Amino acid sequence: MKILVINCGSSSIKYQLIHTENQESLCKGLVERIGAVTSIIKQEFKGEKPVKKTMVIEDHASALKTIMELLLEADNDHLKSLEEIEAVGHRVVHGGETFKDSVLIDEDVEEAIQQAFDIAPLHNPPNLDGIRAAKKHLPDVPHVAVFDTAFHHSIPKHAFLYGIPNRLYRRYKIRKYGFHGTSHYYVSRKYYQITGAPKEGSKVITCHLGNGCSVTAVKDGKSYDTSMGFSPLEGLVMGTRSGDIDPSIVFYLIEKEELSLANVHALLNKHSGLLGLSGYAADMRDLIEEAESGDRRCTEAIDVFCYRIQKYIGSYIAAMNGVDAIIFTGGIGENASLIREKVLSEMNFAGIELDSKRNEELKNKTLISTDNSKVQVHVIPTNEELVIAIDAAKIATASKQTPWA
Repeated sequence: MKILVINCGSSSIKYQLIHTENQESLCKGLVERIGAVTSIIKQEFKGEKPVKKTMVIEDHASALKTIMELLLEADNDHLKSLEEIEAVGHRVVHGGETFKDSVLIDEDVEEAIQQAFDIAPLHNPPNLDGIRAAKKHLPDVPHVAVFDTAFHHSIPKHAFLYGIPNRLYRRYKIRKYGFHGTSHYYVSRKYYQITGAPKEGSKVITCHLGNGCSVTAVKDGKSYDTSMGFSPLEGLVMGTRSGDIDPSIVFYLIEKEELSLANVHALLNKHSGLLGLSGYAADMRDLIEEAESGDRRCTEAIDVFCYRIQKYIGSYIAAMNGVDAIIFTGGIGENASLIREKVLSEMNFAGIELDSKRNEELKNKTLISTDNSKVQVHVIPTNEELVIAIDAAKIATASKQTPWA
């Protein structure tokens, strides 16, 4: 099946056309700066030259219209008509406690996504805008929602409850949800496929490190605990997010700096993390370059980043009573050998031995630990879009076979 995968941000849309039979990406595209004075759209079909256009795109509906037009403009053998698109898979960040699996989108699903706006104000509104816009342009195909939170529904209650009055969980569903679920699911499944290790009895730690970062303990093939929580702010130090802090800091800042709640929200989500620590950049590539030139604050930002990951890995080894493998993925996890080395340094208590040459070179292999290491360490590129496409294809096929669908 040819599946269109859509990932809507507040001012951007990423999209891919994926053929699920051979798991091949036929086209990749990105619309940036939606609603700005000028917007940019980039698209590349497999085997064709990339296309880049600058134009005015006012909203997500206009962006989807432009995407459909550009898909058909291209002279290629991969897509001759929109009728070849058999389903659309939508990334939805927060499914709350309602959605434990991917679902066919109907009015009830749209309403449930909207009800989660309060707990995912930066993500779910643009996700829903994208769904509604795409349904207008492709009204005759199934649309499927794939949730970042779904993989983490297996987390036990003792791991997802916070130490606050239980009535707040019952009333407002305040609990750990976890995110990056499609990525943690994909790389853990790829590990089982590569190594032949059985899911039953396995203990794996997956590290998704990019602008957003999270670590997940995967026990028996299921998410057992994860670093992100009620929102994506909890856990690791990230590009611009603070990760874990003492909650009292919020009250202290409000008093000392006379900040509003909106100011504090922006501070912790957009001006903290690597950017705040370094005072220079949120991009790890820039920080490593400056650190190598002797910049002290960039060096400190990298040290804090790696130490936090180290702590979470250690805590999950304790929580699962051991670990068989550690997996790195995401932009930083896949490309920054220095970060992998710093994270795994001084972890010989767990029997982890990193092979420096393998870590630096990779050479199309995933294993970067030594042959004698008691714990395998792998670098596995993530493919969240493929997970979304496969889920969408399965659910679309099932809906066509159901007589009342």
